[in-house]
Amino acid sequence: MNATTHAVKLGLARGWIEFRHSLTSSTDMYFNAFVAVAFVVVLYFQREVKLPGTDVSLAAATLPSMLALLVAVGGLVGTVGTLAVEREDGTLLRAKAMPHGMTGYLIGRIVSTSTAGLVTLVIVLVAGLILVPSMLGTGLGGWLMFAWVIVLGLLATLPLGAIVGSLTSNPQAAAGFSMLTIGALTSTSGIFYPITSMPEWLQVVSQIFPLYWLGLGMRSAFLPDSAVAAEIGQSWRFFETTGVLALWAVAGLLLAPPILRRMAKRESGSLVQERRERAMQRVS
Repeated sequence: MNATTHAVKLGLARGWIEFRHSLTSSTDMYFNAFVAVAFVVVLYFQREVKLPGTDVSLAAATLPSMLALLVAVGGLVGTVGTLAVEREDGTLLRAKAMPHGMTGYLIGRIVSTSTAGLVTLVIVLVAGLILVPSMLGTGLGGWLMFAWVIVLGLLATLPLGAIVGSLTSNPQAAAGFSMLTIGALTSTSGIFYPITSMPEWLQVVSQIFPLYWLGLGMRSAFLPDSAVAAEIGQSWRFFETTGVLALWAVAGLLLAPPILRRMAKRESGSLVQERRERAMQRVS
C-alpha cells in the first residue's frame, strides 16, 4: 500500500470516528436540533399559503431551498469553523508531520462534516414531507436527482470551505468570514425568491457560484413542472447543474490540498502555543 492510499484510508477512518463523536457532543446536537426546529417551524406556518398564481404551497417551494442551504452551510461554514479551531489547537500541525497528512486530513474533514450535515438535512426533510405530503409523490427520478445534487453539492462546497478557512487566523475571524460569504451567496442565488426578479448582471454573477445550482437542482427534484416558469430560460438545466457543480468539486479537490499544505508549512509549535494563549485570554 503506497503512502497516498494509506492517507486516504486514514482520512476515511478519521472522518467516521469524528462523526461518531459528534453524535455524543451536546453542543453539536443542540445546534443541529436548533437549526432543524427553526426550519420546521417556518415550514409549519407556510404550509397553508399558496404561491401567487399557482396551486403550489409556499412550504413546498421553500423546502428544496432549505435543503440546498443546509448542504452549502454544512460544507462551507462547517469546514471553515472546524479548520480554524484545529489550526489553533495544533491538529493541523500534527497532520503536517505525517506523509500525505494534509490529504488524509482533508478527506477526514469531508467525511465528518458531510455526514454530520446529512443528519440535520434528513431531519428537516422528514419533517417537511410530513408537513407537505404532496411532496411524497416525488418520483424515482426526483429522488435520484436529490441524491445526486447532495453528493455534488458537498464535493463542491467542502473543499471550498477548506480554502476559505485557510485564509483566516482564528475561529472568530473564520466565523465572521464564512457567514459573510454564505450570506452574500444566499442573498443573490435565488434560493428563497426567483432569481429572474434580479438584474441580469446579478443573475450572471450568481450562476458562477455553486449555491445557485444547488438550489436549482433541489427545486428540479421536488417541484412540479409548472414551477420551472420562474427559472432562467424556463428550464431546470440538468446538464448545466451537473457540469457546474462537478467543475467546482474538481477544482476544489485539486486546489484544497496544496493550499492546506502551504498553510501548514507556516505552522510551528510556537505559533500554536501563541494561539492557545490568545484563546485562553479570550475565554478569561
